[in-house]
Amino acid sequence: MTTPPPLSAEDAARIARRYPPRRTSLPVLVALGLVVAALVGYVVWVAAHRANAPVSGRIDSFAIVSDTETRARLTVDRPDPSVPVRCFVFVQAVTYERVGEKDVTIPAGTERLTTVDVSVRTFKRGTAITVDACTPAS
Repeated sequence: MTTPPPLSAEDAARIARRYPPRRTSLPVLVALGLVVAALVGYVVWVAAHRANAPVSGRIDSFAIVSDTETRARLTVDRPDPSVPVRCFVFVQAVTYERVGEKDVTIPAGTERLTTVDVSVRTFKRGTAITVDACTPAS
């Protein structure tokens, strides 16, 4: 193996212009990497703890009764049936605006899955009904 010839001052200057020195130092890059790792860890932790809500609700079926009323069948899943639940449901119009809302309280029971019929008054004809949130009632 032969050794390359030594670089001239002109070649060294040309290489220095082509490959400028790094602008950030190694400690800054390490600190930035640690911050990114901490943020990713936090996001994973939040996702894991928020993914299993203590109470959940869903709309199984609904019917538009009139321009001012929408009825739905709401099913609530709660691991502890002895805990009462509050669910907030809303009705949307064809324009996606909220045209009716209702806070529904489901009393404590004996079954994990509880189904209730809900009637929501609207000020305009609704086209869809959605469960916004279900939480344990206090």
